[in-house]
Amino acid sequence: MEWLLRMKEAIDLMEKKMEEPLSIEEIAKAACASPFHFQRMFHMLTGMTVAEYMRKRKLTLAAQELAMSPAKVIDVALKYGYDSPESFAKAFRKIHGISPSEARHPGNSLKAFPRIAFQLSLKGDKDMDYRILKKRHLQL
Repeated sequence: MEWLLRMKEAIDLMEKKMEEPLSIEEIAKAACASPFHFQRMFHMLTGMTVAEYMRKRKLTLAAQELAMSPAKVIDVALKYGYDSPESFAKAFRKIHGISPSEARHPGNSLKAFPRIAFQLSLKGDKDMDYRILKKRHLQL
């Protein structure tokens, strides 16, 4: 249970600093784990790497910003950590299937990758009554 709380702290940090450079060391520290162990556990729990999660979340936020504001594509690209509009456009097209400038057009659909949340589910916590029966074999 404590491990899930630590993972939540790390995800809270990632979400809070989506517009800033953030190292895996800082994220792992928020989870009280080594970078290696944190990345391994994150992948086991989510099925994706920390970098994949951050990339998908940033591109979701970027798409929302482009669709809802008059911000320039280059400004949005730089805001979410891309070095050039070309690298941003390539990553954007890979996730959303359209270019960043097309995201501004009403009616174009964009992919949304929501924030990860962990839920703990326990099973097998109920008593079961059972009985064993012997069945006769039918001969044909």
